[in-house]
Amino acid sequence: MNILLAEDDERLGKLIHHMLKKEMHQVDWVKNGQDAYDYGSLSQYDVLLLDWMMPGKSGIEVCKQLRKKGYKGGIIFITAKDALEDMVLGLDSGADDYIIKPFQFEELLARLRAVSRRKEKQIEEILQVGQLKLNLTTHTATKNQQPIDLSRKEYHLLELLLRNKNQVMSRTILFEKIWGFDTFVSENALDTLVKLLRKKIDTPRTPSIIQTVRGIGYMVRDCDV
Repeated sequence: MNILLAEDDERLGKLIHHMLKKEMHQVDWVKNGQDAYDYGSLSQYDVLLLDWMMPGKSGIEVCKQLRKKGYKGGIIFITAKDALEDMVLGLDSGADDYIIKPFQFEELLARLRAVSRRKEKQIEEILQVGQLKLNLTTHTATKNQQPIDLSRKEYHLLELLLRNKNQVMSRTILFEKIWGFDTFVSENALDTLVKLLRKKIDTPRTPSIIQTVRGIGYMVRDCDV
C-alpha cells in the first residue's frame, strides 16, 4: 500500500514509519496538518493515517477538506481521544476507521487491511510496464510470468519507479524514500542498487527498463518492454 502518515509525535511517527516500511509499504511521513493536506491533495495514497491533533490543521479539518476535494482512499484516525462523541465526530467527518493510542502495531496493520478491502474502488494492485509486473498485495515481481527474487530495497526502488512512470525520480527523493532521512549511505549506494535491480529485470542485449537521466535521477517510461 501507498500510505501517508501524518503524526507530529516524533517518537511514535518514527516507529510507525519504520514498521510500515518493514512490511514493505510505501510511506510518506509528515508532521503537521497543512503538509498532510498538501501531500494528500497531490498524491495517490491508498490510505491516510491522520493524527487527530496536529499543528497547522487538525486531522478532522484535513479529513473533511480532502473528502470535499474528492479523495477516495481510506482514512484512519490515530488519536488518544476515546469518548464516543469523538469517535462519532471522526467517522462523520469522512474517516473509515479509528484507532486509539496506545495500540499494538498488529492492530494497525489489521485495520489498514480492513479499510483497503472495504473501499468500493480498490486502488490498483498491479503495477506494470511491458511484461514486468509488480503485485502490491503479495509483494512479488514477475516478468513474462516468471518470478523475480527481489530484496526489500530492490522492491521499494522498483515500486517507486513504477508508481511514477514517465516521471523522473530525483536521486534526492529516491535516497530519502529508500534509506530515510537519518541513515548514512555512500553516494554510490543508489547506483549500485539500480545496477542490481537491472540485472534482475532487464532482458539481455536490450535497453534497460530503468533509464538514467544524467545529473537528475532515474525513470521508467510507459512504453518500455
